[in-house]
Amino acid sequence: MTIATAELLTVPEVMERLKLGRSTVYDLIRSRRLVSITVGRSRRVPIDAVRDFIDNQIEEAA
Repeated sequence: MTIATAELLTVPEVMERLKLGRSTVYDLIRSRRLVSITVGRSRRVPIDAVRDFIDNQIEEAA
């Protein structure tokens, strides 16, 4: 496994980490609140984007 592969998460992996459903994750991607890229026909989310999303949610809640 390369470093680049290790830093990209699949949608199911994002769902598991954020404890959210599939539709919610895709809604976050569509609304650009969660950054993602397309590799071929697959959607991938950089792990840093997940961390940024969590940080933003914490800031909004404060």
